[in-house]
Amino acid sequence: MIRPSIGTSPSKEAVANRDEALLAQLGYKQEFKRAFTPLEVFGISFSIIGLLPSIASVLVYALSNGGASSMVWGWVVGSLFILSVGLSMAELGSAAPTSGGLYYWAHSLSSPRWRNLLSWIVGYANTVGSIASLASIDWGCAIQVAAAASIGSGQTFIATNAQLFGIYIALLLSHAVVCCLGTAVLARLQSVYVLINIVLCIVVIIVLPAATPKEYINSAGYALANFTNLNGWPNGFAFILSLVAPLWTICSFDSAVHISEEASNAATAVPWAIVSSITIAGILGLAVNIALAFCMGTDVEYTLNSPIGQPMAQIFFNSFGEKATLALWSFVVIAQYMMGSSMLLAASRQTFAFARDGALPLSSILYRINSFTGTPVNTVWFVVVMAALLGLLAFAGTGAIDAIFTMSITALYVAYAIPIFARFAFDNNFKPGPFNLGFFSLPIGITAIAFMAFMIIVFSFPTTPTTDAASMNYAIVVLGGVLLLSLAWYYCPVYGGIHWFTGPVPNIDADRIDGTRHEDSVSVEKKAEGAVSVMRV
Repeated sequence: MIRPSIGTSPSKEAVANRDEALLAQLGYKQEFKRAFTPLEVFGISFSIIGLLPSIASVLVYALSNGGASSMVWGWVVGSLFILSVGLSMAELGSAAPTSGGLYYWAHSLSSPRWRNLLSWIVGYANTVGSIASLASIDWGCAIQVAAAASIGSGQTFIATNAQLFGIYIALLLSHAVVCCLGTAVLARLQSVYVLINIVLCIVVIIVLPAATPKEYINSAGYALANFTNLNGWPNGFAFILSLVAPLWTICSFDSAVHISEEASNAATAVPWAIVSSITIAGILGLAVNIALAFCMGTDVEYTLNSPIGQPMAQIFFNSFGEKATLALWSFVVIAQYMMGSSMLLAASRQTFAFARDGALPLSSILYRINSFTGTPVNTVWFVVVMAALLGLLAFAGTGAIDAIFTMSITALYVAYAIPIFARFAFDNNFKPGPFNLGFFSLPIGITAIAFMAFMIIVFSFPTTPTTDAASMNYAIVVLGGVLLLSLAWYYCPVYGGIHWFTGPVPNIDADRIDGTRHEDSVSVEKKAEGAVSVMRV
């Protein structure tokens, strides 16, 4: 069962010492300031989910693959399965809260024969997934900015892919500047992000039905039972494809894990941030989708293809008119922008942790802490550059750039599934943390793994049965290419990771890990062959 902590609240100093001791047991020294309170850890996870702006970004997938029914019932189905994934992840995060998270767990829970390879694969899948998540968030934000310009111009402005790419690059650069700030500044922003997200949801749930003209109000029969399939797949498969909407929206909740070394009381704060953010997002998101289904009218094709270029913006325009829509939409854009900064924050920490163990190219450069801000500035810019390169898919066509949404889910599900599988499939000494599901761990874990494996296959399919170079699903090409290249590097003769990568490398003396010196610091350094030393610049 889930065991909450009991008793009087320990002092801040006691909590800090306990956090540092737990991190030392995992093999790492404290390098970041623990500036994130439990509420702010939740804020990171919830703000990356974003909810209303996220629903806006992927509403097209639900509308074209089932319409109102997929919006409502697809959300219900998706949220329940996502919760099973989150619960399994929360247990691992409570037991071992470290920035490396997923690939650390994969290594520590796998058999000696497979641990290095599985840790390597998870690390690269998580890195690609995090970068693709940032790219998809900022591309969605670029479309939202263009939609605002279209509304303000009387729908005469229609952005080209080149213009969208320019907006996208500007967003990435501004996020890089924000995420190079000190940890304390970034932590304080999370409470603001949560507040804006929740207020936006409440406005849509309450105000949208009240403001929508009667001609756009749908009956319960339409909102809850109409199925509009525009992409050509059989209805059942179309409904499954519509799950992109909830699965992309409620994703990247592992971000709480990646800032665990900056969180106070991490063993408790991290798992509860994951579970509570998924639960709240599931409930509020269902209410938002129901409100939209009742207020969007019945002309789904026009909603998808209007000059505004953004389905939710068109629904708002129908209900509120130009000025009110622009006012509300500006907050949607702000919330989406905040999602991007939170995602970059988490992605840069994950990249920093992977570089700490020497697994990435240029690890000696990436594994550095800026002495002025106390943040990994180099990894921030590395993630931004990689996301900018992904954005070049825009010039291959709309279908190509849309692949970054499914790629972010697919890559992260590879990274999520392997450590959960390793926990139950291999003989290991897993010791639960304060958050523990007890008897329910195994059935929930099996459910999570089966669901993710199934969706990884589904999201490799194109949007429509008939496709060409411009509309094919590039997710499998990019993700598969990166993973194949990473495996080629791993098995490369002489220089490959198989010769030196030993998984997460302790950067702390062994006597500080368990209080007993089993080996001197020289032997610990020998374990770190192929890794790099932290530098402050």
